[in-house]
Amino acid sequence: MDCAVQNQLYLSFNFQPMRTINDIAFTNKKALIRVDFNVPLNENLQVTDDTRIQAAKPTIIKILEDGGCCILMSHLGRPSGKEEKFSLRHIVPKVSEVLGVHVKFAEDCIGESVRETAESLQPGEILLLENLRFHSEEKEGNEDFAKELAALGDIYVNDAFGTAHRAHASTAVIAQFFPENKCFGNLLASEIENVNKVLKDGQAPITAVIGGAKVSSKITIIENILDKVDHLIIGGGMAFTFVKAQGGSIGNSLVEDDKMELALEILDQASKKNVEVHLPIDSVIANEFSNDAETKTSLINDIPNGWMGLDAGPETNKLFADVVLKSKTILWNGPVGVFEMPSFAEGTIHIGNAIAQSTKDGAFSLVGGGDSVAAVKQFKLSDKVSYVSTGGGAMLEMLEGKSLPGVEAILN
Repeated sequence: MDCAVQNQLYLSFNFQPMRTINDIAFTNKKALIRVDFNVPLNENLQVTDDTRIQAAKPTIIKILEDGGCCILMSHLGRPSGKEEKFSLRHIVPKVSEVLGVHVKFAEDCIGESVRETAESLQPGEILLLENLRFHSEEKEGNEDFAKELAALGDIYVNDAFGTAHRAHASTAVIAQFFPENKCFGNLLASEIENVNKVLKDGQAPITAVIGGAKVSSKITIIENILDKVDHLIIGGGMAFTFVKAQGGSIGNSLVEDDKMELALEILDQASKKNVEVHLPIDSVIANEFSNDAETKTSLINDIPNGWMGLDAGPETNKLFADVVLKSKTILWNGPVGVFEMPSFAEGTIHIGNAIAQSTKDGAFSLVGGGDSVAAVKQFKLSDKVSYVSTGGGAMLEMLEGKSLPGVEAILN
């Protein structure tokens, strides 16, 4: 990202300027970088998806090229104690391969041995610390633990968007020990910039595609973006709560009966704010939750008992695509069907292709949230949208209008 662009980045929730790695000289400095290397491993403890390592590469290489060295800290999984299967030693070969630099490994993340290893680092070298969560103090946000980590570096860089919403020792508490020497890495700055392109700087018409299973998990996002969007597409399982609330018959489809009143309130709020809401017209329904189930197409509000809607129908696909293709800014959070089953993936593929086409035509598109990201990867659309967020929970909290502890710690 261009330095001039980064210097003008502002957070949507407080509009403060951000300091990034382009604002700091790293020559002969030790950069203590919080990365998100919480990557999947197979049964042989080998990395199966290096996306998050690739995402951190620009920040690390920039610091090395500036004449600094890098001390990387991350968590992996949810260990209860020091479990070998969660050791970051298993990812060292992949990290070295991705970065093109030999990566040293520390057997712990604190302690005298780690300090000595860090002190001996030379410009151009990289040290990866052991799993932070091998110490309970990390998740507890323990100040003494954070202080001991801080002693390893000269400059603190947060480049872990995936954990920026956690007030952990390495993401939020540690920053206080670097009052003049803390900044955002390229990835974290880029994530904030791209969310802001929807929440703050979006070019109209702005469309939000919100899918997934439950209204309850997306309600805060919907309420926060109603002031910012022109169109709201509601798909996936959550759509049936809206349909039933309006008097439709949804058969055995997924529904949150206790959220029907809320669904009607959302529709009312949207109407008052001149936001056009687009619900499914029809649905691909099945007689059981199985890829091999018997299927047919039904109007969304006339699904027979014993049948359940598992994907958007052809008329819905046309409607959603038409809205997306007329948009200049698009947020996609949540699939519109059970795309993990090939029999019910067409709706998600169809809207994904529409977003890709709209992007090609000049729109800005942001994809975020675990299932949406999985979908664009599965259907090979990642390079056909403007930006795919690396942080599920953190991005959702930004979309909900919440401030992120890991971000605030750098700003304050």
